[in-house]
Amino acid sequence: MYQSKKPYLYGTGRRKSSVARVHLFPGGSGAITVNGRDIDEYFGLDTLKMVVRQPLELTGNTGRVDIVATVTGGGVAGQAGALRHGISRALLLASEDNRPILKRAGLLTRDPRMKERKKYGLKAARRAPQFSKR
Repeated sequence: MYQSKKPYLYGTGRRKSSVARVHLFPGGSGAITVNGRDIDEYFGLDTLKMVVRQPLELTGNTGRVDIVATVTGGGVAGQAGALRHGISRALLLASEDNRPILKRAGLLTRDPRMKERKKYGLKAARRAPQFSKR
């Protein structure tokens, strides 16, 4: 089995149809790498970067850990949410003292909201074909 050169903590995060596999390396410089790219390069919007960094700021680990993550599926907002969930789960393994902080902020709960399925006779989940009078 593969052994990493540096010990890390692992967390899986999910949001909508996105899945994030997060490797958290304690004792780092604060670098966040997503799919082989820097977080500033991967997420264009500052709000998405803020969402990803939220669990680190709450627990006071902003410059102390390095994060290497692989994110698949969904859009950028879903991927940022999945990344936040994965980082929160990995921080739990780092210290059990983080649990009340993350729990109070609602970062440990998996958001169950998913896209509603398309129904027959409709163009989308609820969008009906336009009715025209003759």
